[in-house]
Amino acid sequence: MVKAAITGLSHYLPDYILTNDEIATMVETNDEWITTRTGIKERHILKGEGKGSSALAIPAVRDVLEKTGTAPEEVECLICATSSPDYAAWPSTACVIADALNIRGAMCYDILSACTGFLYCLQQAQAFIKSGIYKKIIICSAEKCSSFMNPKDRTTLPLFGDGGAAALIEPSEEYGVEITKIHADGAGNDHLIHVCGGSFCPPSHEAIDKDLHYIFQDGKYVFKNAVTFMTSAVSEVMEEGHLTLDDIDWICTHQANKRIIESVREHCNAPEEKVICNIDHVGNTSSASIPIALHEAAQQGKLKKGDRILLAAFGSGFTWGSIYLTWADCKI
Repeated sequence: MVKAAITGLSHYLPDYILTNDEIATMVETNDEWITTRTGIKERHILKGEGKGSSALAIPAVRDVLEKTGTAPEEVECLICATSSPDYAAWPSTACVIADALNIRGAMCYDILSACTGFLYCLQQAQAFIKSGIYKKIIICSAEKCSSFMNPKDRTTLPLFGDGGAAALIEPSEEYGVEITKIHADGAGNDHLIHVCGGSFCPPSHEAIDKDLHYIFQDGKYVFKNAVTFMTSAVSEVMEEGHLTLDDIDWICTHQANKRIIESVREHCNAPEEKVICNIDHVGNTSSASIPIALHEAAQQGKLKKGDRILLAAFGSGFTWGSIYLTWADCKI
């Protein structure tokens, strides 16, 4: 049976590093407070005028194309997960990325599923591969989270960082996506929301005066649901695949908060050594967090062909899900 395999993977982080000590000069906090509650020590921030989220995905996509020997004209589909698109309406960030890399004629579109976006992309790529519609698909994540952070809010400002990642998805008879469980429940909308900027609340002086152009998060509520839903999604996948923890080599969750990652691990009774975690030096990069963590783990020699990996994510919407895959001969 044909599977959708990750055959190339890369990520990009901007040069500027925002430390906890620097954040402490902006809001009332300190390194110990941030580290204890989030596990984050630093995060990367995209600086410079005229740079949107696409500037974070373009280098990653270019790197994947070069490492896999894929010409731009071979790409049949490009899907971009983003919570911070270059433009509020159009063009899509996927089209901006494709234009920059001379990818012409491919189907290009964005997925706005918050921190679960990469899993949404991977599931859709799997459907295209299994149906035979496409054979070379780029999925990427582009996240300039700093663009909607409230510089006066000490609860959200330390959490998020900027970053991009990209993967080439191709058919494989042996390795790739095995099981997907992707969900959403709009009842959680108001607990993690970016109100201003769309058609519901267009930009205005009044909206800006009310700080509606910044992200709002009900931290405790989001924490509880993130743990609950990621744990349930992992359980769903393991039950369908008749899997035990002995069958799993690695677990990689959305890098939202170290305490959330630890809580999911404990609820799943997973050993710490099987959990991929890089939140300390990257922060929460929304949909880019899982592919960035996977690529760093691969660069460190942790991921080997045939490894069995569980992915789990949770984000605004609420959206959540889990994917079980076997690691292919991936160019990193």
